[in-house]
Amino acid sequence: MNIFSGLEKIVETNYPLAKDTWYGLGGPADYFIKPGTVEQLKTIAQRCNENNIPIYVLGFGSNLLINDDGLRAAVIKLEAEKFSQTQFDGEQLTAWAGAKLSGLVLTCVKKGLSGIEALTGIPGSIGGAVRMNAGGNFGDIGAAIETVTLMDSQGDVFEKSKPELMFDYRSTNITAQFIINATLKLASTDPEQIMRTVKEIWIYKKNSQPLNTRNCGCVFKNPRGVSAGALIDRAGLKGLRIGGAVVSEKHANFIIAEDGCKSRDVIRLIDAIKERVKEQFGIELELEIEIWD
Repeated sequence: MNIFSGLEKIVETNYPLAKDTWYGLGGPADYFIKPGTVEQLKTIAQRCNENNIPIYVLGFGSNLLINDDGLRAAVIKLEAEKFSQTQFDGEQLTAWAGAKLSGLVLTCVKKGLSGIEALTGIPGSIGGAVRMNAGGNFGDIGAAIETVTLMDSQGDVFEKSKPELMFDYRSTNITAQFIINATLKLASTDPEQIMRTVKEIWIYKKNSQPLNTRNCGCVFKNPRGVSAGALIDRAGLKGLRIGGAVVSEKHANFIIAEDGCKSRDVIRLIDAIKERVKEQFGIELELEIEIWD
């Protein structure tokens, strides 16, 4: 019997994942599934669970590296209309997992709602942003989140809210397989003031990051009290190349994928950076990106 019998319209096999990541790297997934409803997602979770099929949830693939051999797994993408919706109720925003972060920042500016402008220039979906507590020098999404609706691998839906819901630097205590949506508490502010902040953040990023390249954002988390990029720079690693992967000359915490690059080139370069930084400074760099293998 077909594992996904009755769901054929939303299931693709041997799907090339590279085209769904910012790096444009990686092999195929055995199954690529785009559920249209929460019920379909529940059925998929249960079928995968029953058949011991590993599950990966893909957002916009902006901080993700997939290995060259691909995945013997089901990759689920929540991009259907149901999973991309947003609802405003005064100063409260409910955003579903597939909603685009960049579009939401601009919508909030227009509505005069402050609270997520710190996420300007961060590509990705709400689900991915919540999962890793996305942010930067100007703040993170966790500060605005009130509640998150989740689904576990058995298909059970439940809600977590603060203070049970905790956010730390690029991490949360969310362990559930799926993030369905999040409710954020915003504050009414002058739209022009918010737009000035957005422009300042965008200019800062444009001047300091290699935006027009194939990259996946900051590769490493900043160790406490120090910048990972500064450590890599001080170790003399800007411009270091392995195969088609190269450390950015503009921002040392970015690895650029050039023509002919393979995932293994990026992984080898990551290992070389970690080794050199540990050697010189005694600091073990921790990954901010996800590697699926």
